[in-house]
Amino acid sequence: MTAGFWVQARSVADRDLLRERRRGEVLWITIPFGVIALLLVPLAVGTDIPLLRRIGPGLFWVIVMLFGVLVAVRQANTDSPAQRDAAALLGLDPAASFVGQTLTSALLLVGFEVLVGIAAVAFYDLPLQGWPWLLVVFPLVALGLALLGTLAGSIVSSVNAGTALVPLLVAPLSVPLLLAATQALEGLRLGRSILSWLLLMATVVLVLAIVGVLTARPLQETR
Repeated sequence: MTAGFWVQARSVADRDLLRERRRGEVLWITIPFGVIALLLVPLAVGTDIPLLRRIGPGLFWVIVMLFGVLVAVRQANTDSPAQRDAAALLGLDPAASFVGQTLTSALLLVGFEVLVGIAAVAFYDLPLQGWPWLLVVFPLVALGLALLGTLAGSIVSSVNAGTALVPLLVAPLSVPLLLAATQALEGLRLGRSILSWLLLMATVVLVLAIVGVLTARPLQETR
């Protein structure tokens, strides 16, 4: 990929981050709702600390998936048809647009994971063994979900389908990613190696990135 490709991708990412800073949807809406969702579980099952420690990691990743995909899909569908036509006339590479939108969503999702993760530790009394590995796990999961959400949003937009179709596309494809993330946290808690789970997450991210870049132009042409 040429330097021009990455300049375009960065321009798209900068534009989307500026939009998010102005709207504040992730900071003021999505993150608070994620924290509330975590809080509802202890209210429902009681303050059984061993139980909360056992189910906490899985619930955390489920909430990250549910709210994270919403973030990615909204970022992928911020442009109106007129704006997309104007970008095409200006020569914006669809693959660069896909990469830029994915990077924006990934950055927002990392912030979501960190802030909601702090709440999960507080609510569920989760152990923090091996926490430096989270510096690898969080970005991999965020990037994977961002790729999934952006790709799903592009597909839905190309066939003029409603956003209700997005969960049907994302849910089954996110299973390997969330399974690996959950098992990675469990491995850290038990002091086991998590390299195999990191490899699985990295493989999912790589496959989704290749598919997204290769299909960006065909999907744009069908809009």
